[in-house]
Amino acid sequence: MKHLLLSKLSACVAAAFIIIVMGSCDNRKFRVDGTIADAKDSVLYFENMSLDGPVTVDSVRLGDDGAFSFSDKAPEAPEFYRLRIAGQIINISIDSTETVTVNASYPTMATGYTVEGSPECATIKELALRQIDLQQRVLDVQRNATLGFDATRDSVERLVEAYKHDVKLNYIYKAPMRPSSYFALFQTLGNRLIFNPRTSEDDIKAFAAVATSWDTYHPGSLRGRNLHNIAIQGMRDVRIVRNQMAAQAIDASKVHEADIIDISLLDNKGQTRRLTDLKGKVVMLDFHVFGAEGSTKRIMQLRDLYNKYHARGLEIYQVSLDPDEHFWKTQTAALPWISVRDGEGLQSDYLMMYNVQSIPTFFLIGRDNVLKKRDIQIKDLDAEITSLLGE
Repeated sequence: MKHLLLSKLSACVAAAFIIIVMGSCDNRKFRVDGTIADAKDSVLYFENMSLDGPVTVDSVRLGDDGAFSFSDKAPEAPEFYRLRIAGQIINISIDSTETVTVNASYPTMATGYTVEGSPECATIKELALRQIDLQQRVLDVQRNATLGFDATRDSVERLVEAYKHDVKLNYIYKAPMRPSSYFALFQTLGNRLIFNPRTSEDDIKAFAAVATSWDTYHPGSLRGRNLHNIAIQGMRDVRIVRNQMAAQAIDASKVHEADIIDISLLDNKGQTRRLTDLKGKVVMLDFHVFGAEGSTKRIMQLRDLYNKYHARGLEIYQVSLDPDEHFWKTQTAALPWISVRDGEGLQSDYLMMYNVQSIPTFFLIGRDNVLKKRDIQIKDLDAEITSLLGE
């Protein structure tokens, strides 16, 4: 009888121990702390960069010393977060129960911070600084008024390809299982991914390499499954395009000569409108989101331009990237210029082909169907339009 009681007691103790251990596992946390100097009264946000976008985990209004400390439940697989004040961002990767210490000063925290406690966060900082440098070099090229459209596009493409080659060689393929490699795949240049899994076979290979590693090292993780799906869909898309090109013979009578990339979309009345059909006019090609802040003011400015120059030969070909078609139609019903909509939104291939880095953006096209300049190369818009109309 005594042995039976001891046996039952031992079982109870073991069960209690298991419950305690399981409870402690469920309560595992990570911590991100440090200081952001020169940011008194600023709100510092700690955000989870989920697959659906940033989600606020916590926030704090900084005091004189700028000290902060955030903690949250430890993730089962590597997860991504960021510290943010306004548009200044520090990217962070968390794996398990780490303590990451970040020290920076505002308003240069995005580039001048130090990070301790996580080699992955240090690597992500390297990648973020490289991305910022690439963005600046691309802007320098685009602002060079001496370059034509083709030269600008080719120069930007060379910069991007060189960046991708370096990142693939020294980060992604070197250690595809690391969170920093995952982070690299989703870096952006303006509104588009630097690595394009929709049309580039080489980029799809990079996604596939990281997906395979995450399947191995982090089986069943949501991010791993997402990578896997992106790689598979990309391979399917590329295969479809390749098969279509092989199956279709080009009808020479339908080739339209132009020195711009043609756009063919439905307008707000359901008619197909081609950009190249406007040859003979000076065209402002405008990429716009009606749901964005400041849209109404900008549309009023475009109305003034249109009223001023349309009779002399100016046309506006405006591409909306709004996700809601009904909203777009109501916003454009009374506009006098050509209003078309790309249902792909910010994932539009036209944004990539025209190397659009921010929205809104516009280009000026001459009467000869040649793209002349983009907005950041133009100092006096009226003078540029008047000059083109006089050609």
